[in-house]
Amino acid sequence: MARLFVVRTFAVMAGLVLVLQALDLLGQSGNILAYPGNGDAQVWHYMSLRAPQIISFVLPFSVLLGTILTLTQMNQNSEIIALKASGLSAHQVLAPLMLASFVVAIISFTFNDRIVARATSALNQWQQVNYGPMPIDRGDRSNVWVRDGDDLIQVDQIKGRGDAAQLGGVTLYDRENGNLVGIIEAKRGRYAAPGWQIFGATRFDVKSGKRSAIGNPVVAKSVRPDQFTLAKVEAESLSFGALRSAIGDLADAGRPTKSLEGAAWHKLSGPLSSILMPLLGAVAAFGLARSGKLFLRAAIGMGLGFTYFVADNFALAMGNLGAYPPFLAAWAPFLLFFLIGEAVLVRTEE
Repeated sequence: MARLFVVRTFAVMAGLVLVLQALDLLGQSGNILAYPGNGDAQVWHYMSLRAPQIISFVLPFSVLLGTILTLTQMNQNSEIIALKASGLSAHQVLAPLMLASFVVAIISFTFNDRIVARATSALNQWQQVNYGPMPIDRGDRSNVWVRDGDDLIQVDQIKGRGDAAQLGGVTLYDRENGNLVGIIEAKRGRYAAPGWQIFGATRFDVKSGKRSAIGNPVVAKSVRPDQFTLAKVEAESLSFGALRSAIGDLADAGRPTKSLEGAAWHKLSGPLSSILMPLLGAVAAFGLARSGKLFLRAAIGMGLGFTYFVADNFALAMGNLGAYPPFLAAWAPFLLFFLIGEAVLVRTEE
């Protein structure tokens, strides 16, 4: 059973990947070849970067379809009836598929973490330059906000990295208990280890309404250089470990991390959705094939599986909007449909 399930799952996946890759290439080949000097090599390079994304996308669907195809054939051949007549329960009949799907989930997580994240990062950067030569990232950033305790710091431009970081256009909002008491402005600054020395600074006092020169003070002594030079974090372009590290850095910098936390949890719940598919598609395994309702049962199993993917995307979107907590956004659909699958199986077969 496990071998038949795995073979059909990956056969379905191969067919879906070929179709989706061809359709995607039809839409993007014109953009790739529009850049002067691009040719067949760039098209093949695009396919090598896009294929891992498509594989990651279709693998859970393939597990669902592989489950339904496997169980439908076994039901037609009365193999399920023979297994149940030998004393096996519905859960025991599904056990080989559940174990195989767990192995598929591990493979999916490793593939996403090691290959898909790198391919996505490279493809996103390539698309930002319209499929032209990749520019060198020198670490320059603009319009960066950092929190230092109760204070907020806004910098127009940061050049360099580490101890060599240089700030341009520094504005520090001095706050006490959430109330603004002063605004410090300076044209430039540099790392003073610890803190940041700003030059030609002026301070506007909110209470008195007066502005005064304060020389070259050292401010933000708890702010590290990497908190200023953090680039925009794209969850799809980072591995699970790298994303967790980036979330910690952003939290230290006082930046919002809720949507990234949801994406990090989804890097675990997404691959584990493969384990749900045999349970949701199990409705196709049982019932008498000669009753004429086998196709209806297969359609119900497919409907349950696709409804899960809709609910999963909806919960993730609500998490990005802040309506759901990150953990709930990633795991609620998984737990909900696990209970639904169990309820259907127990109600109809156990």
